[in-house]
Amino acid sequence: MSATGSPVAEGDGPVRGAVGPSGLLDVLGVASVVLDAEGKIVLWSPQAEELFGYSAREALGQFAARIMVHEQYLDLVVKLFADVMVTGEGWAGAFPIRRKDGSTRLVEFRNMRLLDDRGDVYALGLAADQNTVRGLERDVALSTRMISQSPIGLAVLDTDLRYVSVNPALERLNGVPAEEHIGRTMGEVLPQIDVDGIEAAARGVLETGRPLVDQHTLGRTPADPDEDHAWSISLYRLEDAVGTVLGVASSVVDITEQHRAAEAAEAARRRLAVIADASARIGTTLELDRTARELADVAVPELADIAAVDLLDAVGEGRRSILGPTEDAVIRALAVQADHPSEALSAADPPGQVARYGADRLVTECVRTGRPVMVAEVQEADLPRIARSPEAAEQLARAGVHSYLAVPLIARGEVLGALDLKRTRNPLPFSEDDLLLARELAARAAVQIDNARWYQNARDTALTLQRSLLPSHPSVTGGLEVASRYQPAGATAEVGGDWFDVIPLDGCKTALVVGDVMGSGINAAATMGRLRTATNTLASLDLEPARLLEHLDRITQDLKDSIATCVYAIHDPHLRQCRIANAGHLPPVRLRAGRKPELLDLPTGAPLGVGGVAFSTTTVDLEPGDRLVFYTDGLVETRQHPLDERLDALLDLLDGPDRPLEEVCDLLLRTLHQPDNSDDVALLIARAQTPS
Repeated sequence: MSATGSPVAEGDGPVRGAVGPSGLLDVLGVASVVLDAEGKIVLWSPQAEELFGYSAREALGQFAARIMVHEQYLDLVVKLFADVMVTGEGWAGAFPIRRKDGSTRLVEFRNMRLLDDRGDVYALGLAADQNTVRGLERDVALSTRMISQSPIGLAVLDTDLRYVSVNPALERLNGVPAEEHIGRTMGEVLPQIDVDGIEAAARGVLETGRPLVDQHTLGRTPADPDEDHAWSISLYRLEDAVGTVLGVASSVVDITEQHRAAEAAEAARRRLAVIADASARIGTTLELDRTARELADVAVPELADIAAVDLLDAVGEGRRSILGPTEDAVIRALAVQADHPSEALSAADPPGQVARYGADRLVTECVRTGRPVMVAEVQEADLPRIARSPEAAEQLARAGVHSYLAVPLIARGEVLGALDLKRTRNPLPFSEDDLLLARELAARAAVQIDNARWYQNARDTALTLQRSLLPSHPSVTGGLEVASRYQPAGATAEVGGDWFDVIPLDGCKTALVVGDVMGSGINAAATMGRLRTATNTLASLDLEPARLLEHLDRITQDLKDSIATCVYAIHDPHLRQCRIANAGHLPPVRLRAGRKPELLDLPTGAPLGVGGVAFSTTTVDLEPGDRLVFYTDGLVETRQHPLDERLDALLDLLDGPDRPLEEVCDLLLRTLHQPDNSDDVALLIARAQTPS
């Protein structure tokens, strides 16, 4: 028995178990009548009562022709009956009948002779309403024609989920003749398709009667054994008129094109998402190494398992690089990213390392020609051309690198380097779609990398200039012990114009200067150099601080679009005093033993270059051991905190036991200067000493 309790046939053998009633005869309503040799009715079925309108009591013993046939055809029917009884050959035909209520109905008849065990002759008549018969014939014909001509694959499976019938469309879809389906399961007919889920769903349909509509499955059939196809499968339970479960009807539609289109659309959506992600994540700063890391992070794992961003070393140094056909490529690794730990990661050049790649290497070919290089399926012979060395090639082999792609980084017509991609865990080889995505990422990132490169070069130039303009002073000068620091701005901004100076004067006096040219870059550094030179020259004239600032103000006005703040102080160890003038700068801090650190109360003054504002000199005491802290605003100003709060933090840090000046400088920079600060810092600390 099957799972539903239905009888099961074994091959062509007899059916085992009780067979349930068929609903077809009930639909037809076939009437059965038995006549004796004289044509009298001896048996009358309930269906005959319904068809002809006479009860069994009324019909039994009556001549059949009188109550079953329209009088118009009485003679013909009597003759046909006699022929059947004499010859034994049955007949069939349709005749009008007159029912008991007087109505007329067209009825299909089948008559045949019967013999009992005594040799007596009887006639069996079967009758059914012709409209019912014709309707059923039309339904069967329509169903047969539709099934045979339908472009949709159709099948009927029994309760054991074995094929009972299939239509021509399913034969074509499966590439298997109909006769090879019959009696076999889906898995036996189509071994390359995972049918477990489909069969489980079919059992659910058999048990519950709820249809399953549009379930998708993938696989290959003998019709196209080399390509994956997609199908939409629907399942419906089959029952007869009395509710007996006969099996499952299945419809199969090939949706491969729609599936591929959907996959292509999804791939395009993912590509757009990656590109959008790249636009948001790559180039957040003008730091070269960080920009390269951002590109590698975007490429992994969406595009590759391992990504490396490499820059031609000549390009990194600001020179244009054009490789000849036999010339090696000298490459500096900027970033490496991997989705998981792997020997392939060990085979990659670590960031910052410069390596030479031979002319036969694929990455060299990429940067030489400016065209992508793709090896969709890497063979063992390809690895030496991918790796830098034989040892690295062995590591790539052990890591399972099976697909490789290198895309040039091109900005403003110049090849900067390459985006190097490898796949190990992702089983798919690089495709043309992957190549398009990689090129788009490389194109977007290359502009950011080029911007970062030029910015880095310009920043390095400005920083070199600025450092060359800053003083190199002894730790002790006149009556002061001095320590200083210069901290460039964070990577997101250019070098500024902050400076400090320590200028020995006659009589053991020392001039201390801290200033800040507004703006950044080479122009600010150059302006700073001019002002520092002018300050040194004016200081040699032993001018009062306020008078010196007046001269600097006029000089700054002559420097077009230049403004600077400045504090200028002269320490006299014999008088134990310090005369200070301020041009729009933050006030110095004085530290005295046993007292709280204090911001000196100085007239602020106007920045240099404004013009028309007088400066004043303030005298403050500075005993041996007292300290003065000069600084630029980059040390204390931030966008997140009020200036007063930051100045209080400066005073708190300076409050405490006396420390070496170098240690104090490091403490202030380490604690107060923010890593992403967009301004540079000049810091100068002086401790008064007893003059020798």
